[in-house]
Amino acid sequence: MTMPHERTRSVIQTRDFLIELSRDKSLPERIRRDAEFLLRHYPTRADMVTAGRVEEDTNSLAGLFGPVFSSPIDD
Repeated sequence: MTMPHERTRSVIQTRDFLIELSRDKSLPERIRRDAEFLLRHYPTRADMVTAGRVEEDTNSLAGLFGPVFSSPIDD
């Protein structure tokens, strides 16, 4: 089972990977353009930490599902 901090870290690392792809001139233009397109709406590190904090502060679903994301990333 994936823990909230692992899920948060994975989303952040995926954004970093998309940034690398978008800047890699050795890749075809289409791949770089697609990576840039996906980044337009992809959450930033700050977005992910904020989402984690909101979930940690909201106990309405805690008993049912638990948090999806986490504000501490390196657990």
